[in-house]
Amino acid sequence: MVGSKPFNLTLYKLAIKHASAAEESINGMKISNERLEYLGDAILGAVVAEFLFNKYPYRDEGFLTETRSRMVNREALNQIAMKIGLSKIISEEYKGKNLSSHKSLYGDALEAIVGAVYLDRNFDFCKNFILKRIIIHFDLDNIISTTTNFKSKIIEWSQRENSEVDFKTIAISGEQRFKEFIVELHVNKQLLATGKGATKKKAEQEAAKNGCEILNIAV
Repeated sequence: MVGSKPFNLTLYKLAIKHASAAEESINGMKISNERLEYLGDAILGAVVAEFLFNKYPYRDEGFLTETRSRMVNREALNQIAMKIGLSKIISEEYKGKNLSSHKSLYGDALEAIVGAVYLDRNFDFCKNFILKRIIIHFDLDNIISTTTNFKSKIIEWSQRENSEVDFKTIAISGEQRFKEFIVELHVNKQLLATGKGATKKKAEQEAAKNGCEILNIAV
């Protein structure tokens, strides 16, 4: 799956050990893939960011950020984990155990695998693994053509929940060509999330996106 025989198999075994099935170590700490997941998330995000930066040289920061976010979200990574066979390895490892309630199980493990590959084989090998065995499975044209309008999602949610939402611009900094807007999203007069952007619209979208994550709104 990784493309080469591991040097340190222990790292890969740890990468598929979900926190719900973690074993306690001698000092009472649970041994799980969460630390590897943290590391892999950072590396995956950096490699995807560079990939998009080079692939779309004339697109702005907002486009790059949104596209990267859609590529590395849990739902997308869950799908990739199944495509490369990681889900089968996890299912075999935890045969007889009910892990179906953990919706991001495969995506979390994929990030942990990235962390394991990085520690086991170095950054260049890990970068190649991400480019050749993860990014290759993304349908970028579809991702770009279905960019989510997060503000609309928040407004739709507020109508369903009979809640009041308000986007407030609280700060504008910088010069004319390089302004930065900061927007707060309030729900029922309570601050829920903030967002920044080069335009008011982008800042509102960022605040709405953060709000969707907090409220667990499907996008």
